[in-house]
Amino acid sequence: MLIRRETRADIAAVADVTAAAFASRSEAPVPVEVTLLEGLRTCDAWLPALSFVAIGDDAEVVGHVVCTRGHLGPDQALALGLGPLSVLPAHQRRGVGKALVHAVLGAADAFGEPLVALLGSPDYYGRFGFRPSTEFGITAPDPAWGEYFQVRTLTAYRPTLKGAFNYAEPFSRV
Repeated sequence: MLIRRETRADIAAVADVTAAAFASRSEAPVPVEVTLLEGLRTCDAWLPALSFVAIGDDAEVVGHVVCTRGHLGPDQALALGLGPLSVLPAHQRRGVGKALVHAVLGAADAFGEPLVALLGSPDYYGRFGFRPSTEFGITAPDPAWGEYFQVRTLTAYRPTLKGAFNYAEPFSRV
């Protein structure tokens, strides 16, 4: 498996991977994560350098992850929102998601980003150092998310970064 930056040629395959990854969770013909990804690609929060694909043995896209620009607190400090993370069902539980998350966190840290926030399973994301956002004084866009809204601090993190987290605008439509 190879993890690399997404290219324009990967966009259709990434949409297919995302649809397949979330199909079992969705009652809609097109999972909301596919629509979210399309919206993110066309907004100012899209960061091409933080969109990664996993390439399988047959040179096909088997996974994808992206971080987009988010903001934090009253001064709208820069931060990142992770998601969606998608892996083809046949490739799940084989380390693809793990490799993608490590790659995007490493790149975000290298770019000097202070933190990455996400909505997801504490059991899964805890292994990457994500912790409940409330431990850092950061509030979720929706308080009902509770412990599922998590933050992973990076090297540039400062404890003064607190307040409400705001995802890129397309997240508000899902």
